[in-house]
Amino acid sequence: QVQLVESGGGLVQAGGSLRLSCAASGSIFSVNRMGWYRQAPGKQRELVAAITSGGTRNYADSVKGRFTISRDNAKNTVYLQMNSLKPEDTAVYYCNVEAAPYSGGYYYTSWGQGTQVTVSS
Repeated sequence: QVQLVESGGGLVQAGGSLRLSCAASGSIFSVNRMGWYRQAPGKQRELVAAITSGGTRNYADSVKGRFTISRDNAKNTVYLQMNSLKPEDTAVYYCNVEAAPYSGGYYYTSWGQGTQVTVSS
């Protein structure tokens, strides 16, 4: 199985920046899609950003122009650079990785433990 370890969350004032990291380890042959989701209390989990193995990026409209997703394939790590943070960005952020354990294997989805991001006004 794949283990995802997140880091980088914390408390920041509006307008500040944070950089989230998510490192994948375990039985990994190849990694396809990697992404970040977030969930605020009483809200549904939503996609924030995703990046394919080819580098194609997709962002939620609410974060376009402020957040940047990137990946380091050598380290099996995905990052989320968050700039110009707003109070409405406050949520638990979860990373998601689709990885195959061996050549020709199915891609399985794994979730990180979640990291709290709190933006004060």
